[in-house]
Amino acid sequence: MKGVVYEQTPEVGGDISKDNKKKKRRPRRGSKQSPSVSVSSSATELRIEASEFSGTCSIFNSVEPEEEHLLQASNVAFNSLPTMHLSEEVAAREGGSMQDQHMFQSDFSESIFSQSCPEPIALDAAVGSHVKKSFPLSQQIECHGQKKYFDSHWSSEAVTQELEKGNAFKALFRVNVYNRLEAYCKIDGVPTDILISGAAAQNRAVEGDIVLIKVDRFSLWTKMKGSILTSNNPAVMEDNNLLPTATESVLDYCKEKNKVDGVGEYADCSSVLPQNVITENVGPTVSQHVNRNCHHGYDASLADCSSEQNEAVSAVEKLCATISLFPSKRPTGRVVAVIERSPRQDAVVGFLGVKEWFFSREGYMKDSKKNRPSLLSSRREYIPLTPTDPKFPRMMVPVKSLPDCIKERLEQCDGMVEMELVAACIVDWREEYMFPQARVMHVFGRGGELQSHIAAILFENAIHSSDFSPETLSCLPRVPWEVPREELQSRRDMRNLCLFTIDPSTATDLDDALSVQWLSNGIYRVGVHIADVSYFVLPDTALDIEAQLRSTSVYLLHSKLSMLPSLLSENIGSLNPGVDRLAFSIFWDINLAGQVLDRWIGRTVIRSCCKLSYEHAQDIIDGLLDVEGFNSSEYGCADFRGQFEWSDVIRSVKCLHEISKSLKEKRFNDGALSLENHKLVFLLDDNGIPYDSMFCGRKDSNFLVEEFMLLANRTAAEVISRAYPSSALLRRHPEPNLRKLREFESFCSKHGLALETSSSGQLQQSLERIRLDLKNDTVLLDVLISYATRPMQFAAYFSSGDLDDSVGDWSHYALAVPLYTHFTAPLRRYPDIVVHRTLAATVDAEEMYVKHKRRVLSPTGERVARRCFTGISFDKDGAKSAEAREALSGAALKHRVPRPDILADVAAHCNERKLASRHVKDAIDKLCMWLLLRKKEIIFSEARVLGLGPRFMSIYIHKLAIERRIHYDEVDGLAVEWLDATSTLVLSNKRFQKRGSQGKYRMLDEVALVTSPCSLMQEVDFPEGRGIEDSATLTEGYTSNCCIWESLDIEPAVFPLTVRLLSTIPVVLHAVGGDDGPLDIGARLYISSYFQGL
Repeated sequence: MKGVVYEQTPEVGGDISKDNKKKKRRPRRGSKQSPSVSVSSSATELRIEASEFSGTCSIFNSVEPEEEHLLQASNVAFNSLPTMHLSEEVAAREGGSMQDQHMFQSDFSESIFSQSCPEPIALDAAVGSHVKKSFPLSQQIECHGQKKYFDSHWSSEAVTQELEKGNAFKALFRVNVYNRLEAYCKIDGVPTDILISGAAAQNRAVEGDIVLIKVDRFSLWTKMKGSILTSNNPAVMEDNNLLPTATESVLDYCKEKNKVDGVGEYADCSSVLPQNVITENVGPTVSQHVNRNCHHGYDASLADCSSEQNEAVSAVEKLCATISLFPSKRPTGRVVAVIERSPRQDAVVGFLGVKEWFFSREGYMKDSKKNRPSLLSSRREYIPLTPTDPKFPRMMVPVKSLPDCIKERLEQCDGMVEMELVAACIVDWREEYMFPQARVMHVFGRGGELQSHIAAILFENAIHSSDFSPETLSCLPRVPWEVPREELQSRRDMRNLCLFTIDPSTATDLDDALSVQWLSNGIYRVGVHIADVSYFVLPDTALDIEAQLRSTSVYLLHSKLSMLPSLLSENIGSLNPGVDRLAFSIFWDINLAGQVLDRWIGRTVIRSCCKLSYEHAQDIIDGLLDVEGFNSSEYGCADFRGQFEWSDVIRSVKCLHEISKSLKEKRFNDGALSLENHKLVFLLDDNGIPYDSMFCGRKDSNFLVEEFMLLANRTAAEVISRAYPSSALLRRHPEPNLRKLREFESFCSKHGLALETSSSGQLQQSLERIRLDLKNDTVLLDVLISYATRPMQFAAYFSSGDLDDSVGDWSHYALAVPLYTHFTAPLRRYPDIVVHRTLAATVDAEEMYVKHKRRVLSPTGERVARRCFTGISFDKDGAKSAEAREALSGAALKHRVPRPDILADVAAHCNERKLASRHVKDAIDKLCMWLLLRKKEIIFSEARVLGLGPRFMSIYIHKLAIERRIHYDEVDGLAVEWLDATSTLVLSNKRFQKRGSQGKYRMLDEVALVTSPCSLMQEVDFPEGRGIEDSATLTEGYTSNCCIWESLDIEPAVFPLTVRLLSTIPVVLHAVGGDDGPLDIGARLYISSYFQGL
């Protein structure tokens, strides 16, 4: 049995050095030969720590509230940027701001080139340095086909063989958003991600690929970030003064339905998860997607994989043992094969480098008319494409493959093509290609425009935005629709029960309702009634296939892309007031202490008496509404029908509120965890454009609904796992990443904050104590709550037959419950429909079993059988009996309960679609913030310093709940002094002697907005006859037509500026990109100085 094989990453660029030595030099006075460039993964390349997820959590955090709000944090898709650790070599090489993430041009093209290029290539002296900008990418592209730049990928047979031997590992490839040449791979069962550094080691893998990797030998492993406490290397010192690596809080969300679907969800979302952060401990979504049946087998469909599992497990154990012995070392490796192509390769969004292509044409500028007919000649066959996602490499697009509309504009020398946002896909990336070859499919429109970016976001995440097909719509009944007579006979009739919905005021898909009845002795019967969507969505129909394909509703700025047709989601399936509807109901007998004494589950017919908004329910809870003299129509409520009155609803809401408080208290006493901050909400004008933002928090009415939805989901999970232990669709939330949790614990300890992380309950209690300690510092509290989500892993759907629960792998960490699923939102989540079918089969099987026992054993009618699945107590013996098994089998066939293997595929697809919808939410949030900043031109704010070092600082802007970085190294006019002993930064306004290339230095206005104290005084005391509208002229040259008066409440800093960790500093924010580049938010220091002219 072989163990782990550690191999050194090959030096792909090694041959170039030899060829360069043979190449003749041009006679040039004082010139020096440029050294060869290697693309191997070396210590000079960026070493940026992997963060938790491909995104971050949304600042809205209006994710699906059920698990979401327990672990919610105020972040934006692009805000929780991972704490970045840059080496000095890289910092010197970049010589520019990191604010625009596309300033990273560390593509393979800038490290290695063919010898047959038509013009000589001048290279910098540093290893891995960039090619001079005078050499266009379009000319570099034309050098393809001369030699191989990458190793060949292994064959499928070799992949299978090496997996069986444990010599290689299957993993998900995740790229660092700050440095595309740095990626991480998660091996199932290994606590630390494998670093894949450099283009050669990545071997043409792109974000989201399932790859086969070989682990390097131990001597090549790099140091883990944060493992060195003292060092003379400023880059290391910078690492040690940063908060734990930022990542996405993966939260479920639902914009319109502010219900309970996402408590404890760590994706992001979040995200921002999103797609701009990488994942360090990917949860079951990835591990199940990579391989369900055999952890490291190539073909997941192989029936017998026990032997290769043993080999692979042994290799994993040895790798884990090595990591355990050397916790300060980060394993490194290389990609040897791409097993499964990422869907993102078919959904690339970017801009064409048309002007670069124009100016690279020979004689174009001299005689454009003469050369115009030859612009599209085969000699000039490629145009560069720069993706908006910095995790993807620049690509080459054959001119002949461009859409006709673009080729026509190129013939006319229309440089405005460069401002068009285009959709593309990767079609090829051979060993001979330095860049992947792409094909442009269509044009979204002008960059920076709202609709263009929304279309691009949907395309990038493969969101179905087309109308439902006639075949799909034909599966629905005609309207007007009424409850069939047979359903009235087979279901419990609950139309005489006072029940109502509580939703956002704009909600149109009402899929849950509540009721409460007083029994006796302080016991109440609480009912949760969920729309019975599975009655309409029958298995394997066109409607079912379309719903499964979409998997979830997607919410945009002021609209949604529904999972189901509106006829079903807003009409016959929605629990609208005053009409008969089909439902799945759960009743609990609960006392005021929150103890469940009994329960009943079954299909019902209901009629809601009214639709309440959260505001209505909150006013009832707060006692602002009384029964006497209340006019429901004036208050905006639906008319009451039947025998119920407004007083019945008021009493029910107050009673439910009291019970929900007991349930919540009991849940947290049992160890639940909640990480929740206020949400940033954007205000839209009539055209749907953001014009302002505000923070809002949840209230008691939200928590009221949340508690009962949580209880319903837990109950459904318990019941279906009893009846179908290998065919239940459940939802799990793994324990947090231990290393990142320890980092966060260490940071809190360093600042005098005690944190206990042994369990979710202990973490919750610690955070509550910290909340009290920081009651006067809400900004720091928001930061800590946000960072507490960073170690958290994904919550994901899984098939119970696909995961062993012997070690509690089915449990939900944040909710502190052993079983959980989604049952309460079938109008907008496909997993809920699957759970409904399984629950219906369970109820039918139980009824069949009970009837059989009564008929056989008790002719006198004596009660001899009890509910073995749906009751509080679980009759294991009865469930294992032949009669029960036969009943379960028949019911499973009737309701089409999926087999375990099919269910695992459904779970994987639903996880992928849920993540895509979260990415859309994060991207929409980012777009809103960018549009808001573009409208305001500039925003002044205070920021808290989270990370500090000699080259950059990481800041948290509370006004927008985002993180940014300000790079101040090599800035003309700014002197930087870094004090290692005290981790203190001193910035002063001083012109220093430039050394080396002038291109390495940036202007001061790129880092700071420097204004004169005289201008500030003029802003406050406007001269007579001048108003606010004239104030821009007083500070001309400083703010570029921005609204300076907005800064009156923010005092600028002065030089010299002394900064320490957690200091508060003034900053200015502005929109970056949009017209011809990716959207971003820029941040600069806000400084007042008399010497800004130096």
